[in-house]
Amino acid sequence: MSFRELETVVLARDLPEVGLRAGDLGAVVQVYGTDAVEVEFVTAAGRTQALHTLDVADVRPVRDDDLLAVRPAA
Repeated sequence: MSFRELETVVLARDLPEVGLRAGDLGAVVQVYGTDAVEVEFVTAAGRTQALHTLDVADVRPVRDDDLLAVRPAA
């Protein structure tokens, strides 16, 4: 799977060390070849919750049938 910078992605697994859960939305800020992406996750108010380099298997594209939800940041 290849991603583009500024593409919105969905986290595929929990990352408790940075307060993220599977299903959280992020934006790709850097693409590292075909293996990794750096993704920024922000709160609804725009504060960065985490900026994390992830394997491409850890994220997926947003789908048309995805439903957005809100939860408190850890």
